[in-house]
Amino acid sequence: MALTTRDFHYDLPDELIASRPLADRSASRMMVIHRETGQIEHRQFLDLPSYLRADDLLVLNDTRVIPARVFSDDGKIELLCLDRLSPTEWRCLVRPGKKMRIGRTLTVGGTLGTVAETYDNGDRLIVWDGSIDLDQHGHLALPHYMGRDDESSDRERYQTVYAREEGAIAAPTAGLHFTPEMLACIDHAFLTLHVGVGTFRPVSAERPEEHIMHSERYMLTQETAGRVNRAGRVIAVGTTVTRVLEHLGRSRHDETPPGRIDLQDHRGETDIFIYPPYRFRAVDALLTNFHLPESTLIMLVSALAGRDLVLKAYREAVQQRYRFYSYGDCMLVL
Repeated sequence: MALTTRDFHYDLPDELIASRPLADRSASRMMVIHRETGQIEHRQFLDLPSYLRADDLLVLNDTRVIPARVFSDDGKIELLCLDRLSPTEWRCLVRPGKKMRIGRTLTVGGTLGTVAETYDNGDRLIVWDGSIDLDQHGHLALPHYMGRDDESSDRERYQTVYAREEGAIAAPTAGLHFTPEMLACIDHAFLTLHVGVGTFRPVSAERPEEHIMHSERYMLTQETAGRVNRAGRVIAVGTTVTRVLEHLGRSRHDETPPGRIDLQDHRGETDIFIYPPYRFRAVDALLTNFHLPESTLIMLVSALAGRDLVLKAYREAVQQRYRFYSYGDCMLVL
């Protein structure tokens, strides 16, 4: 019997949603799920190295979050910059959208913007008469479940310590736990996927296969591709890394043996949607945070570890008072 979106539901008390980060990045708890045995352990993130083998490779997403949320000077219009096509051309989500038809204008920091196009999905193309400094006028688009606007401290904390490639709207949150000291003792490599607004969008379809997945830009270098090909186990840090590697790995033939996926450097866009059942071709293990009920992300984790085991683990996480979502604790799926 085919799974429905509702099959990925779980109950979460609001007080377990982490609206602010811990003072120490690496102080998070870490649930460990062993897929073969079904064993669930309760550990700390600092225990991660003890689960790694000599030939393991952690792959991390080095995208950098931009302050993509801006407001008009009169405070009446909110924009979320989805893509800077050029310094003066932005594809945006606009609220309220009804007011912003083609030809309507607004100003941000004294810079005039005009709605030049409306896309089929409601996004707008805004053309500015000059460039806008997002560092000065922009805000981080924190997830709605935090229940607050961004603060100055989020500029550093809602960013991985290795972020370098600007372009994400949301952080690759599994990487928020890492410190330079932790990275120094773990064999790791980087790829880039710019996390888009789709990470906030719920699955509205009754069946997962009917959901239209958002597309996100990625880049995999030849250096990282070669290291992935040679690794004994590939451990993805986050669902974004998983999506890139599996997007590239699925182009290989099904008979390709494990560890011989032969990835090549590539850049492009992916709209891969991973949900059960799914055969992983590139990723052997996953470090991830706890995700929203009925989301594409919990479906991806369930594809790797099995829905029943994942939901059991989530129920146990609630009982053990784990911290959930972007600023919350993490889970290692082995």
